[in-house]
Amino acid sequence: MPFHLTDEQEIMRAAVRQFAEAEVKPLAAVLDREHRPPLETIPKLADLGVLGMTIPPDYGGSGTDYLSFILALEELARVCATTAVMVEVHASLVATSILHFGDQAQKTRYLPELAAGRLIGAFALTEPGAGSDAAALTTRAEVDGDDFVLNGQKIFITNGGFAGVFLVLAKTSPEAGSKSISAFLVDRDRPGLSVGEPERKMGIRGSSTVSLLFDDLRVPRSALLGQLGQGFSIAMRSLDGGRTGIAAQALGIAQGAYEEAVAYAKQRVQFGQPIARLQAIQWLIADMATDLEAGRLLVYQAADLEDRGLPFSDVAAKAKLFCGPMASRVTHSALQILGGNGYTEAYPVERMCRDARITEIYEGTNEIQRLVIARAALR
Repeated sequence: MPFHLTDEQEIMRAAVRQFAEAEVKPLAAVLDREHRPPLETIPKLADLGVLGMTIPPDYGGSGTDYLSFILALEELARVCATTAVMVEVHASLVATSILHFGDQAQKTRYLPELAAGRLIGAFALTEPGAGSDAAALTTRAEVDGDDFVLNGQKIFITNGGFAGVFLVLAKTSPEAGSKSISAFLVDRDRPGLSVGEPERKMGIRGSSTVSLLFDDLRVPRSALLGQLGQGFSIAMRSLDGGRTGIAAQALGIAQGAYEEAVAYAKQRVQFGQPIARLQAIQWLIADMATDLEAGRLLVYQAADLEDRGLPFSDVAAKAKLFCGPMASRVTHSALQILGGNGYTEAYPVERMCRDARITEIYEGTNEIQRLVIARAALR
């Protein structure tokens, strides 16, 4: 189905693209080289309203529709995948979970701070023994008087090095399975929380990816998000929207690489003419353009379904399943067009190639997306 963006969405998209070109793009290579998060960009993203796009105005956010948020992620990822995933985890996985499942006190306490960028959110689900099998987590939250006491370990936590609040999934009953898991909002300054050293990664090197250790960490009962035993449902609902967000990140990475390749092909002269006139290059560009358009339609459809309150889980899975490998294909084609130059850090395409690969893994691997899609098709 065709998507016709509203005037408001077009204006927002243009504003984010202008911001990304002026404020995000100049830092992208530096963040990658220095393995550091874009902390200086956070207040500017808040002022632009991006950090609060999923938060209603009543709580200090800009309260846009989800498609507008996806457009913003695409524009940010077009120049810096690191910045895009920081925003995606913060605004989609954490803020929307509090909005949908939090009580009034939690919404009042956290959402204005998240919208203003005074707090950044992190989502703590993955463990050494619980990746794709999220229900296998072993972090415990045991009742002790008026508190819960958390013990366990989390790994690969995006934004974890500087987040002010963590959405933590932990077992609250000894039974096996998803119904034994609950969700908690854990402030960074809680005694018993230790944050590990940042991972040194192949791509999205500026994204803060750390481990967490909970050692008799106490939180009050008011830290429970949703109902006891509802944590797995909260996590899966959050990851449904997150799949669309990561698909948008992949789409943005691919769009940025495509634009670099087209610009290079027009000015690079070989055999007495710009290489854009060569059929071999034209066919690569044609395939890239087609891939991008197909991915864009899937991503926008998933966001549109979520905005309309319709089932979107399988479409979001399709968008992520398609766009992750598509980003790898497009970035590698872009590198081929740039040749030896593309393999150097003088051009952003080599970074985009590295950044693209993670979109096939985090917030649900390609294999998990196939399971989601098949279950929907076969029910």
